[in-house]
Amino acid sequence: MKAIAIDDEPIALEVIRSHASKVLFLDLKAEFTDAFKALKYLQEEPVDLIFLDIKMPDISGIDFFNSLRKKPMVIFTTAYSEHAVAGFELDAVDYLLKPFSLSRFIKACNKALEMYNFRNTTEENDHLFLKTGFEQVKVLFDEILFLEAAGNYVTFVLKDKSILSRCTFNEAVALLPPAKFIRVHRSFLVAVNKIDKIERHQLTLLTNKVPVSEAYSQNVLAVAGRER
Repeated sequence: MKAIAIDDEPIALEVIRSHASKVLFLDLKAEFTDAFKALKYLQEEPVDLIFLDIKMPDISGIDFFNSLRKKPMVIFTTAYSEHAVAGFELDAVDYLLKPFSLSRFIKACNKALEMYNFRNTTEENDHLFLKTGFEQVKVLFDEILFLEAAGNYVTFVLKDKSILSRCTFNEAVALLPPAKFIRVHRSFLVAVNKIDKIERHQLTLLTNKVPVSEAYSQNVLAVAGRER
């Protein structure tokens, strides 16, 4: 997996570089103390994974990640545990609290590798199987309008029906090809090609209205720009 690291503290980057050198499936391509230089790099050199500090002087890691049109996997690194919730709401692979050990770093990288392999396999498929009750129901990606989270369940809304499946929202998101679906709210994921109307705070998909939160507005703007 190709990766970069972004942190305003050089010592933190040294730790990541040292740990990454011991992970055989990880190729750390570059390190940045300047988030805007990293942004320019990503425009020219796409990567699979970013190690991203949350608290930086010019732009927070969360705002940086939200600004990306094409989002790689991300592992947030920070010394502040209160940022964990915000990190996981953005579907982060993992959250490393500084100072983190080599074993904890490797655990996060293994999670990223699992997601990387799953995504590559998913891109070759056109469907998934949803567990609902005691059954496994086949659902084509192209049938899905949007997903809505409700506690430990996720509702998959299709054109003519809805399917309630017991899983976390992040687990559901990981089942779908990222090129075809975008997160627009902490509780909603929508199919890009099913969006009929884009408004400031909501989307229309057939007769369904889906809210758009401020935290994910950049995702919607990216889609709007792509469709022009």
